[in-house]
Amino acid sequence: MLKSLFQKISPALIVKEAKAPARAVSEHEQRLAEVCAAPVAEALSRMTTTERGLGAGEVAERREEYGPNEIGVKKHTGTVMELLRRFRNPLVIQLLVITMVALAMGDVRSAVVVGVMVFLSVVLAQVQESRSNRAVEKLRELVQTTVVVIRDGVETEISFAELVPGDVVVLHAGSIIPADLRLISTKDFFVSQAALTGESMPVEKNAEPCATAGRGTIELPNACFQGSNVLSGSARGVVVLTGARTYFGAISARLSGQQVQTSFDRGIAGFTWLMIYTMVGMVSLVFLIVGGTKGNWMEALLFALSVAVGLTPEMLPMIVTVNLSKGALAMSRKKVIVKRLNAIQNFGAMDILCSDKTGTLTQDRVVLEKYVDVTSRQSEDVLRYAYMNSYYQTGLRNLLDRAILAHSDLDVERSCPKVDEIPFDFQRRRMSVVIDYEDAHVLICKGAVEEVYRTCDRYQVDEEINPLIDVIKNDLMEEFESLSADGYRVLAIAYKEFPKDKKVFSVADENQMILLGYIAFFDPPKDSTARAIQLLHKSGVGVKVLTGDNALVTRKVCRDVGLDVGEIVTGDQLAGLDRAKLEDLAERHSVFARLSPAQKDDLIQALQRRGHVVGFLGDGINDAPSLKTADVGISVDSAVDVAKESADIILLEKNLLVLEDGIIEGRRVFSNIIKYIRMGASSNFGNMFSVVGGSYFLPFLPMSSIQILVNNLLYDFSQAGIPSDRVDDEFLQQPRKWNIGNIKKFMMFIGPMSSIFDYATFFLMLYFFNCKLFSAPGTTEVMKNHYEQLFHTGWFVESLLTQTMIVYIIRTRKIPFFQSRPSGGMLLTTLVVMAVGAWLPYSPFAHFFGFVRLPAIYWAWLAGFLLAYAVLTHFVKVWFHNRYGVD
Repeated sequence: MLKSLFQKISPALIVKEAKAPARAVSEHEQRLAEVCAAPVAEALSRMTTTERGLGAGEVAERREEYGPNEIGVKKHTGTVMELLRRFRNPLVIQLLVITMVALAMGDVRSAVVVGVMVFLSVVLAQVQESRSNRAVEKLRELVQTTVVVIRDGVETEISFAELVPGDVVVLHAGSIIPADLRLISTKDFFVSQAALTGESMPVEKNAEPCATAGRGTIELPNACFQGSNVLSGSARGVVVLTGARTYFGAISARLSGQQVQTSFDRGIAGFTWLMIYTMVGMVSLVFLIVGGTKGNWMEALLFALSVAVGLTPEMLPMIVTVNLSKGALAMSRKKVIVKRLNAIQNFGAMDILCSDKTGTLTQDRVVLEKYVDVTSRQSEDVLRYAYMNSYYQTGLRNLLDRAILAHSDLDVERSCPKVDEIPFDFQRRRMSVVIDYEDAHVLICKGAVEEVYRTCDRYQVDEEINPLIDVIKNDLMEEFESLSADGYRVLAIAYKEFPKDKKVFSVADENQMILLGYIAFFDPPKDSTARAIQLLHKSGVGVKVLTGDNALVTRKVCRDVGLDVGEIVTGDQLAGLDRAKLEDLAERHSVFARLSPAQKDDLIQALQRRGHVVGFLGDGINDAPSLKTADVGISVDSAVDVAKESADIILLEKNLLVLEDGIIEGRRVFSNIIKYIRMGASSNFGNMFSVVGGSYFLPFLPMSSIQILVNNLLYDFSQAGIPSDRVDDEFLQQPRKWNIGNIKKFMMFIGPMSSIFDYATFFLMLYFFNCKLFSAPGTTEVMKNHYEQLFHTGWFVESLLTQTMIVYIIRTRKIPFFQSRPSGGMLLTTLVVMAVGAWLPYSPFAHFFGFVRLPAIYWAWLAGFLLAYAVLTHFVKVWFHNRYGVD
């Protein structure tokens, strides 16, 4: 939910709003400030709750009063209201204006046709979008972010939407703040408010009452705000504001409609503006030419407006929506959930996939293999101390903690109760708990070997404690490196005793500790990883590993899965590099180890600056920034909340083989959208030459306004089968990106092909079928009308059949039908439209639309034109692709 909101609202706008000059404090912000100013007991009382949380009856009452904890969810306004909303679309308004102009001129036929176009445009879009929205919503419901609340004294996991004011929530590292809340207890609690303020540095929060005078809402030290996330520590808080009443909800309401454009959005917008520029230029020119040469400016206006309708790609929104939703449904059948439809195209355009190592390349099934002292002998003390550390920590338990707890089952609460905790963070890469044991408080530290060694000055073997001299430390590091090279994850265990009167502990107490030993885990590579990497490389997607693990373990795993490791670049080597050197390293190397979250982010941005479309696959707290930065963020359903919310695509199963399937589906979607765009662009460009030229030298309009509208209506219908069309395998083998420049070139080379045969039809009708006699002396009005209608009918049929048929040429680089066959749906819609176009001159509606019967010989000429047009366009298309590529 939150990710989709962040993509609707520019981060820069959020920062600007958060740092804006003082403004009137809202009623909701005032309520939050009052609760934050009060002591914990009074704060709970103000929210009519207790530390045991709400009861079932109270929850139901408050849900009825406050509604769901949701922001930016579109209210279902009903079918009628949705249809009325669509009438505000600029295209629909344009069609309605043409309808009114036609009625004002007494042209009822054109008004009826345009009215039908309005109806079909609005209703078809409504039906297709409603179906797509329902399907996508069902998919999104499969991936929900949850929060732990205390209700009736019991911890319960619920979805964000079920949260109500007065709920007491439990937070730990990796949690997303689900609402605006007042903290009631904290332990070394740090949050990131970057989504709200743009400030990347962690903010420490506490539960003490605070003075609110002179402080902005976002600055309250005991308040947490929806949209921020927990970096380290643990806390409990009482929910004060939910949904649109939250700080983020207020910003969303003020900035609604200001969206961040993805590369997909920019591509669509670029094409739309290209068509608008073409349409405005052509319509203006046609209006002036027709008005100047024919002398009837009202007729010129109606004709120009009809041409404008013909040049407008009104089917584009429907084609895009259906393609994307169809792709999302196809991916869902392979256990891949698309949270944001536009991400499908980015998925297909991705040419580099950056991945974390643990749980993505590996099986995510960590097993505790060794627990030894510094002499490499098995030690129950090491296991017991590691168990107590993992058991008592209140932060997010990772795979290693779960492996320790699964290995043994010790009753530690009665013999060694917990005193305090120093939570994990990604800077120190260790965490500690303090227990009460006999006559001392014992701090037990577990973490990365280098970080723990740095805090120790002694080591213990059995009951003997000795100084940790450099020789011993070097021997231990050699053993650590040997285990790492064999693929083991190694953590060190150390401890330190304190007198019992010491009650509060901090990071400063993690010094001069006694090294007890280390524990080693094994996380084997996934069976599917090597095959998945091969398929990704075959599909033109390079794989880079960005991990916080050490270089030795990373090298072992990467070799096992078939990655070309080469030189491994570590975080230390990246420190202090300028932009150019960082980009060069990111481009040249494939494996990066010992990275901080910020360094992962920097590498992704460096690759993006080099023109790559970058995906990132991760599931941990430290992966969240990279998931947001990447062009497409990919996570798994078992990931931490902040990772799932940051991702665009969720894998319901940790099987990397589905990535290749998703990439292929993204390229298939993009291909079918590009087919429509190429058709629209080239057809419009060709029509521009035909209509402008015909309007200038013909003694009458090349086609009547109503015929242009009917032509456009039938042509639009013929494109309805594009989303179901097949895509050639060759197009799916490489990443596909938006290239408006390439589309312009395609338009300029392919468009004039249709004009050649339009002009051939003009001269055929003028000189073979004698329509030139329209201007001959003595020609009666009846005959003039006949010649004009014959010309109109001839060009109407030729124009409709050629531009409908040409999709078979444009849709593939190969020889149509012989080497590449269209889908049945596309074949059906185009053949039906071509048949209707050929039937209309002989139908009961012929007189209504101004058509006359065509001579039999016309169809022989038309068949020749269609064949020549198809052959010529195919050869030009092949030449174009060979010279400029397939994009």
